Amino acid sequence: MVKKLSDFTVVIRSRNEERWIGYAVQSVLDHLYKPEIIIVDNNSTDKTLEIVKSFSENPNVNNGASNYSKIKIFNIKDYSPGRALNLGVKRSSKKYVMILSAHCILKKFNEKNIIKELDKNACVFGNQIPVWNGKKITKRYIWSHFSNKKTKNMYSHLEKRYFLHNAIAVYKRSTLKKIPFDENLTSKEDRYWANKIVKKKMNFVYDPELIAEHQYTLYGNTWKGIA
Repeated sequence: MVKKLSDFTVVIRSRNEERWIGYAVQSVLDHLYKPEIIIVDNNSTDKTLEIVKSFSENPNVNNGASNYSKIKIFNIKDYSPGRALNLGVKRSSKKYVMILSAHCILKKFNEKNIIKELDKNACVFGNQIPVWNGKKITKRYIWSHFSNKKTKNMYSHLEKRYFLHNAIAVYKRSTLKKIPFDENLTSKEDRYWANKIVKKKMNFVYDPELIAEHQYTLYGNTWKGIA
């Protein structure tokens, strides 16, 4: 039986992510059959792109092997989180867009359930398990948002605004084309986007069954104030 190609584009932002990006890409291929993968790279100087290219499909050699896929790489010079994501969405060709951090490892993904949720919501974002040098750590501070309770339009009492996190989040491509991320922000483009759509009477949902391990990185925004 011939497998059906995934209807997902996976957008990954990168900058010197050689330690984890191979794990991130492989985890995507473990859960989706030949998705379109788009890397938006911010001038990496290490082996990030060399590692990514090792997953790129060559139809004449790979013969449909599931550990290879179609990969597009774009360099972005005037970087902002929102600008990088909007570029990835613009270059995508699939119906659904998954945003994954370059240092996250996708652990659980139910494609059928996610698509069903996107019929009713503008976004589904997932549960993050913080991992510090191989050790799972207690969920405190920002990590406390990632509970085991499914939540509609999650509100953060820590940040005093609606909370959404793009380390692992899934959207309809059409939604992000109509409502792109703010390209002028230096961080938290996801939270501003969530607050915007709630004002538009739209909804998003946190699904604890969509799971990724979020690896510690020295300059990772999610880890600031914790490390």
